[in-house]
Amino acid sequence: MELLGIHHVSILTGMAERNYQFYTQVLGMRLIKKTVNQDDTTSYHLFYGDAEGNPGTDLTFFDIPHLGTGVPGASSISSTSLRVKTTTSLTFWAERFEQQGIDHDGIIERAGRQTLAFRDQEGTRLILVAEDGEEGVAGGVPWKHDEIPVEHAIVGLGAVTLTVNDPAPTALVLTEVLGFKKIGSYPSLTGDFAEIEVYSTGQGGIGAEVHLEARPDLDRERLGRGGVHHVAFRVPNSEEYDLWVERLNQYRLPNSGKVDRHYFQALYFREPNHILFELSTDTPGFATDESVEMLGETLALPPFLEPKRQEIEARLRPLEI
Repeated sequence: MELLGIHHVSILTGMAERNYQFYTQVLGMRLIKKTVNQDDTTSYHLFYGDAEGNPGTDLTFFDIPHLGTGVPGASSISSTSLRVKTTTSLTFWAERFEQQGIDHDGIIERAGRQTLAFRDQEGTRLILVAEDGEEGVAGGVPWKHDEIPVEHAIVGLGAVTLTVNDPAPTALVLTEVLGFKKIGSYPSLTGDFAEIEVYSTGQGGIGAEVHLEARPDLDRERLGRGGVHHVAFRVPNSEEYDLWVERLNQYRLPNSGKVDRHYFQALYFREPNHILFELSTDTPGFATDESVEMLGETLALPPFLEPKRQEIEARLRPLEI
């Protein structure tokens, strides 16, 4: 029973149209699912991923138009990384960000890899990381974009960084409950703080890591637009999902119990520093109600919401994308 890596990362947006423009036109990702927040059907839920909607490639966004701006801090998923093939790709992206007026830093090393940090229009903290031939969990299939050569395309998710006041309780959950292994560390990039610890699962590599940052000086994050709501880890199938439900209960970790999201099965819980984790199955996938060729083309609703389609569509604001 082993988690395969990062499944998806879910973020909050207050401006879905600009969000769509940034992630599809600037970053060249594919809109693979346009649906609603199943817990609040007045809100859109947008999924961006690779050409086939593979697990481990998608960023998702909850659209909450009146949401305020967040305040970064501890107990947060403070950055999310996206995979590109080579350091040469980072140079391409740095030049593209300059041309597009995208807020970004320079290319630097993190955890032995070349990286390029940048922010979207709502301050979401993102990092491009170069694979440079590294082995480990495979990336996805590039989505074709007129302005982005396929060799420089984003091919999936990389590590997430968790920022906490005290890393010990979070590290214990990662290793003892979820089966991650500590594989190294690298210097803090923000001052005289402890080294950032690197934890890995499954086949390892960029798409299977969590980086744990200790920042005892920070107040707790105030979540708002641009903030990360949760990170989901990959469970290969329903059989192992059932075992994870049993495992969390054995450890007496309060959790959501089984939640069927139609495209995957989900299990939610908060680790001791209050960061929301999700365990999500790779199956059945996003092509259950749309063909791979037509992903993201229409408003998709899971079967249990389909009888309410007319009511749901009437309450949703028009989305001009």
